[in-house]
Amino acid sequence: MKILLTGSNGMVGKNILAIASRYQHEFLAPTSSELNLLDAASVCRYVEKHKPDMVIHAAGIVGGIQANMAQPVKFLVENMQMGLNILSAANNTGVAKFLNLSSSCMYPRDAMNPLSEELILKGELEPTNEGYALAKVTSTRLCEYICQENPERLYKTIIPCNLYGRFDKFDPNHSHMIPAVIRKIDEAKKNQQGEIDIWGDGEARREFMYAEDLADFIFYALDRFAEMPQNLNVGLGTDYTINEYYQAVAEVVGYEGKFKHDLSKPVGMKQKLIDDMKLQEFGWSYKTALKTGIQKTYDFYLSEYCND
Repeated sequence: MKILLTGSNGMVGKNILAIASRYQHEFLAPTSSELNLLDAASVCRYVEKHKPDMVIHAAGIVGGIQANMAQPVKFLVENMQMGLNILSAANNTGVAKFLNLSSSCMYPRDAMNPLSEELILKGELEPTNEGYALAKVTSTRLCEYICQENPERLYKTIIPCNLYGRFDKFDPNHSHMIPAVIRKIDEAKKNQQGEIDIWGDGEARREFMYAEDLADFIFYALDRFAEMPQNLNVGLGTDYTINEYYQAVAEVVGYEGKFKHDLSKPVGMKQKLIDDMKLQEFGWSYKTALKTGIQKTYDFYLSEYCND
């Protein structure tokens, strides 16, 4: 199968391509200079020219709380434009299959955990990443609408929990929690810093999956795409507190200092745990334990960012 992968330079895209050689698929993996997803006309021309059998849409502007709060316009507009452009181009040119990567950010902030797929648009979104979430809701709904209008289309959405792993970003202003904590604790150890601050009380709970496991799921799903539910959570079905993540990273890094809590900082949703019942019924489960994943991510950080 010829598959067009957007976001091939991002963490998810790189993890997909890293294991792609194990499978019998041909991947088109254009860079942003080869395919500008913000330009609807050029997206349409690219899809018409290359005629993929399927699109995996993994591109996006991503970041943690700080980045989302600082640039809500960019997170809403660019993510929404990219999703609408690639979905419309695929649908209009006759691409039969489309796998849309969404985010658990699109679940209501006050919804009961674990978060089931039926909760989309059933309540208010979390304000700290509302723009990003609105864009993801739009692409998810558009996939549903396309399938309603044309039952021959298989346009489906997966909703991963938070991710971390190889090819992650470790810039504290743009990264997600685990890579940010890895860098923060590694630098504290090197600088012999005796204390590290944690935003909030550290009791908020989060679910993080190793990104290579998501790539493994995607190839599993490709072979069973007709049977996959329209919207499907992909995660662990279990979570940890922020304090527990800090402690796990500290143990891997070998940091022996103390933690203090900055209660003036925002923490986002108190809990964001996906319901993995449909995922279990689909027959897939994650492979990588938390400490193992953190160790592999730390090794990647040391090899890619600490060579100088």
